[in-house]
Amino acid sequence: MIRAALTAIALVLPGAPVLAQIRLKDLVEVDGVRGNDLVGYGLVVGLNGTGDGLRNTPYTEEILANLLERLGVNIAGEAVRPRNVAAVFVTATLPPFARSGGRIDVTVSAIGDAKSLLGGTLVMTPLNGADGRIYAVAQGTVIAGGVSAGGAAATVVQGVPTAGSIPAGARIEREIDFDFAAMTTLRLALRTPDFTTAARIEAAINAEFGRAVAVMVDPGTVALDLPAMRMRSPAHALSRIENLPIDPATRARVVIDQRSGTIVMGADVRIGRVAVAQGNLTLRVDERPVVVQPNPFSPGETIVVPRTDVEIQKGEGRLAEVSGGSSLSELVAGLNALGVSPRDMIDILKSIHAAGALHADLVIQ
Repeated sequence: MIRAALTAIALVLPGAPVLAQIRLKDLVEVDGVRGNDLVGYGLVVGLNGTGDGLRNTPYTEEILANLLERLGVNIAGEAVRPRNVAAVFVTATLPPFARSGGRIDVTVSAIGDAKSLLGGTLVMTPLNGADGRIYAVAQGTVIAGGVSAGGAAATVVQGVPTAGSIPAGARIEREIDFDFAAMTTLRLALRTPDFTTAARIEAAINAEFGRAVAVMVDPGTVALDLPAMRMRSPAHALSRIENLPIDPATRARVVIDQRSGTIVMGADVRIGRVAVAQGNLTLRVDERPVVVQPNPFSPGETIVVPRTDVEIQKGEGRLAEVSGGSSLSELVAGLNALGVSPRDMIDILKSIHAAGALHADLVIQ
């Protein structure tokens, strides 16, 4: 049973941890089977006066002139100052085994001083890989990630209107040269390297085939001998093992997000014998200046007399002891007994880690 603790900012598993079996495909990546990043530089048109100011972004004018010239329109020497055009970067990921003619999603981001891409249309933009070759071409209507509106005295912005996406906005024109069927050895790369997990993967695969076809190379790699597996192809071999249930072993870890005050602790976290004291001092400074004016028609000048009220409030302090080897549920109960806020809990966990009593990896984001 899962219960909420730490003021609903963390999930804890009381008692002994229960390991859930995870499919092998959710724990590893196949070496060589990966996506490839694509990037392009293009133009979004049709904006409602929210595009680049061409005086501040001359590169937008250059690409616009080049585009019109390719379409047979010569504007050389003309003073063109449209406000419905924006220069953008277009990014996408070419997934593994993508074939020519397929569609992929693209992300469009303004690089000039455009205020919004809402309602704009991306003009045909080639997308290049790291080798400089064109692998896809993007075009379509941009779905902006926000909206902005304003008048003479105020402006309201919701989300990020200068970035958006085009679902299935790029068509694949070239495939990645990768002969997967010719491979004789496959390597499974663990997403979270761990000796125990890698050993369990090796044992599960060997048990499935009844012979030694897998070997753990290191905590992050398990190698497969495809000829020994006697399968028709590497694809058939992976389809047979990718759904094998594995009990992954994870390191004890505490993750703290200081921006949102979120604390997430794994079930294997242990605390050494330690005493924790928590108290608050609140310092309040209130400035209330007074303006003093001279009497009417009398010599003098208006002055500001400072008045400051300073107050110190001492909060209630408490001392709690955590016994050695305490589990996660006991730690949570002890911290909740202090009645501290999530922000104070973050400081307490940092101090426990600094004292050497937190037997877990502390990750601060």
